[in-house]
Amino acid sequence: MKQNSHMRTIIAITIAFAALLFASCGNGGSGADAGSSGGGADDQGGGGSLRVVATIFPEYDFARAVAQGTDTEVTLLIAPGTSVHSFDPSPQDVKTIQGADVFLYVGGESDEWVDRILESVDTGGMQIVRLIDHVKTYGEELKEGMTPEEEGEADDEGEGEDETEIDEHVWTSPKNAIVLLDVIAGAMSEADPQDADAYKANAAAYAQELEAVDAEIEAVVAGGSRKLIVVADKFPLRYFTEDYGLDYAAAFPGCSDQSDASAQTIAFLIDTVERDQLPYIYKVELTNGNVADAIAEETGAEVLELNSCENITKDDFDSGVTYADLMRRNAEALGKGLA
Repeated sequence: MKQNSHMRTIIAITIAFAALLFASCGNGGSGADAGSSGGGADDQGGGGSLRVVATIFPEYDFARAVAQGTDTEVTLLIAPGTSVHSFDPSPQDVKTIQGADVFLYVGGESDEWVDRILESVDTGGMQIVRLIDHVKTYGEELKEGMTPEEEGEADDEGEGEDETEIDEHVWTSPKNAIVLLDVIAGAMSEADPQDADAYKANAAAYAQELEAVDAEIEAVVAGGSRKLIVVADKFPLRYFTEDYGLDYAAAFPGCSDQSDASAQTIAFLIDTVERDQLPYIYKVELTNGNVADAIAEETGAEVLELNSCENITKDDFDSGVTYADLMRRNAEALGKGLA
């Protein structure tokens, strides 16, 4: 979906990478701008025995939880507060990936830049976890009322109109998160057998917390008087709605970077809110919320936030907020919207 937007950066990286090939892949890998943590949230970096690099926050959070109490260094590649879909890797990011013992990424079309980098580095001693390989995936939906993505990248590549992209936001379901947590713990144990028992124990503890969050969300949905939510924003939450039996209307598809909805989309969402007498509508994190504000102004509905956890604000990151914390926030917001 975003492959052309990264082409210029990939060319620059290819040129710069020739120099990086002379750098050691061994000890002392460099941390990303987001910083790194081994063990606790307050333990920053420092050349641990195992180096884990994650592209986005959910992978980072799962690895951070698994690494508690060990010397493992966990690095978040894409800085908090930045757009994942507009991320352009730097030569330093390539070097960070090159120095990983365990590398975690989502996969799918938005991560084609990752695939290109992995083809250029020696991954022989690296454990690589591609999230979409480990759970059931769905195609990205263009539902009634949505403003479709602007024509461009896919059409320029000659893709057929009937080709459906994988919806990459697999971690947005806590049920999937529990599976992915176990996969990540397994990869870290394979790379560092010495700390395998600690990794597995930590994963089991965090899985219990995620199971409690899952049960909380199920209870909220079961106790609600409606099953429809309106997300007047992009919609990266299909796995969440699929696993909890929710229906939705939204302004844009999941990976869209658009912020201006069509008049038809605005009218459709207003009609939906008024028809179902919805007191609350939603936006997602790190977007401007303009569409949601416009719908709220016309309907009197209050705007709440549902967090896809794809990235996190810098304040939340610095204070140690976890994926489980964000999902608990979602449960609270969902409780209001479904009541």
